[in-house]
Amino acid sequence: MEKSKKTLPIVLATALVSTPLVANPPSAYAIEDLSVEPEDDTAGEETTYTIDFTLEKDLKKGDVIYIRFPKDFDVSTKIDEDDIDANVDIKKVRVSGRTIEITVDEAVDKGDDISIDIESGITNPDDDGSYTVSVKTDRESSWEDYKVKIYEDSKSSSGKSSEFDVSINRTTEGDTAKYELGPIKLKDKLTKGDWITVYFPDEDMLPNKISTDDVDINEYEPDDVRISGKKVELKVPSKAAGSKSLTITFYEAAGIENPDADDDYVIEVKWDGTTYKSEEFEIKSSSSSSTSGSGDFSITLSDSGVGARSSYTFEADFGSKKLNSDSDVIVEFPSADMIPGILNPSDFSINGKTPRKVAPAGNKIYLTTPSNFTSTSKVKVDISYDAWLTNPKTAGSYQLKMTVNGKTITSKPFTISGTGSTTTNPTPATGTPAQVNNSTSTISLTNTAVGAATGINIAIKGVSMPLYKQRDFIEIVFPAGYRVPAYIAPANVTVNGVAANFVAVRGQNVLVYPAQDIPAGGAANVVIGAGANIVNPATKNTYSISVFTSEEKGLLFARSVGVGVPAPAQTPAPAQQQPAVTVPSNAALFKLNTASFTLHGKTYPLQVAPYLANNSTTMVPAQFFKEALALTTIWNNNTVTIVSGTTQIKFTVGANTARVGSKEVTLPTPVVLKNNMPMIPIRFVSDTLGYKVGWDAKTSSVFVYR
Repeated sequence: MEKSKKTLPIVLATALVSTPLVANPPSAYAIEDLSVEPEDDTAGEETTYTIDFTLEKDLKKGDVIYIRFPKDFDVSTKIDEDDIDANVDIKKVRVSGRTIEITVDEAVDKGDDISIDIESGITNPDDDGSYTVSVKTDRESSWEDYKVKIYEDSKSSSGKSSEFDVSINRTTEGDTAKYELGPIKLKDKLTKGDWITVYFPDEDMLPNKISTDDVDINEYEPDDVRISGKKVELKVPSKAAGSKSLTITFYEAAGIENPDADDDYVIEVKWDGTTYKSEEFEIKSSSSSSTSGSGDFSITLSDSGVGARSSYTFEADFGSKKLNSDSDVIVEFPSADMIPGILNPSDFSINGKTPRKVAPAGNKIYLTTPSNFTSTSKVKVDISYDAWLTNPKTAGSYQLKMTVNGKTITSKPFTISGTGSTTTNPTPATGTPAQVNNSTSTISLTNTAVGAATGINIAIKGVSMPLYKQRDFIEIVFPAGYRVPAYIAPANVTVNGVAANFVAVRGQNVLVYPAQDIPAGGAANVVIGAGANIVNPATKNTYSISVFTSEEKGLLFARSVGVGVPAPAQTPAPAQQQPAVTVPSNAALFKLNTASFTLHGKTYPLQVAPYLANNSTTMVPAQFFKEALALTTIWNNNTVTIVSGTTQIKFTVGANTARVGSKEVTLPTPVVLKNNMPMIPIRFVSDTLGYKVGWDAKTSSVFVYR
């Protein structure tokens, strides 16, 4: 077994951000959270020993880690580098008496976890009892001790209890899943500070790190979590102490991925010298599908034409598995482009009830049942025509999948024909461009005072191209000087008297998605209330506000408004009259759909190009925060951690929530993985960490600075 190297945080030094180094007060030890565990705790047996600890001081290349066994142990003098498996590079190994000296061949930072397996050369004492193993490094003079229990008859092998249950919410290979283990009946009561070790079938299932927020011991967060190879160690908190029953829950945010398909996997839990073994559980192939109690289910469409907008209705029986209240039914479609970026729960129903939440993620839609939902194995989903789902763009035979409580059922094939069929659903808006003169369109402020929050009334004479609800938007561009908040609630904006379906903010631009269709030539009166908290500039002047739509090329119209001065006549104002945007010299700039960024006049490559998700949220690769903003950024295919000062943000790929410190916060769109690079909503990070985001119309670039 070769241990994977832990990713160490690296701060890229640039002129954009400078992070001061603050010296810590001297510490008595250079290690903490020491754990020494034998694979076999039987007296007189040669066995592998695993030593885990956390550094309190940096180790330099060439420093030595010392592991000292007591006199009753037999420590072979032939132990060398081939007998040691560690998550740090090793230069050499030597044995002095019963002390193993390991010289590291790389610098290791304070706070990093060290894990060392001594795979041969250590033989347990002949007598049972407690023995003290000690560890230190070159960075201190005192040893840290850990007591190891040795048994006459191995409790690890003979002390196994009856099997415990394993519950997994998603059972397809490669899926990130929630694992619930137990309850396990223990031989004794849990004690605060005990370490519980969970052995998973494959080390590839585990991420590099699991937060204490993402795992529970008897419904309480552990005091610490450590990962080494295929094992996870959990430190018992005080609230979980005193119980002789143990239940461990790893939530999806922990990032545990299912192994390859097989039907005889087990998980082992070790505590106080006893190993508890789970029942066997099955992981299914991604190419296979479970069958339901009633067989495959049928799909009913209102329009089966290629690329047509259509309603979808289907029902399946999940047999022994039931859909409960506040739970998800997952619907998987043939392709992500069938699903619009914005979904409204009112356009869906589950067994006749409106879901509490609807969230798109790639080619899947997660429907969360309301709290008053009746538990059932029979699940019917209705997706209305107004949800704006569209059929595949190529004729052929397709299938959907539904997943409930870890069980997935595949539908019977349904056919999409080569041409759109006739549908009784009316076309919501004409697609013929209209000739519209917006010379009489107006823009007015409800408060013209300097530095005051104001409402904005925008009277659009007519749109040249039709706007479809939930899909298309009206874009209002505020000049430099206006303060536009990062979020505006749809309740603060109306279009033709109806609350907007969705409102997005992109720099100085506000994107308003109407809740109704607007035909070509139709008028649109947009009212942004003062509650939106858009604030006038701090300088008296006239300012030009511009209006665009997502369906028309170029400016629809622009109007000048007065702030602290009399309002000018409402005449068309060319876009160039807007105050010029000054891009700060330390700003990092990027363009949508361009795989590079610019800093101090130099251009650097990005692994994945930034893009706009849901027509509203700018997504950038995790790499951007590290290389363009010089933030400590650690990522893999499952998680991303961004650190600035004392603030830590943790994202999970596929999740629409993030953790800022210990607080869970909802994201405007889920984090996704593209070409092995997590894509993050930049506005969320910039607002959280105090960065500013602007738009440079001259270069069509987004710029970020602090």
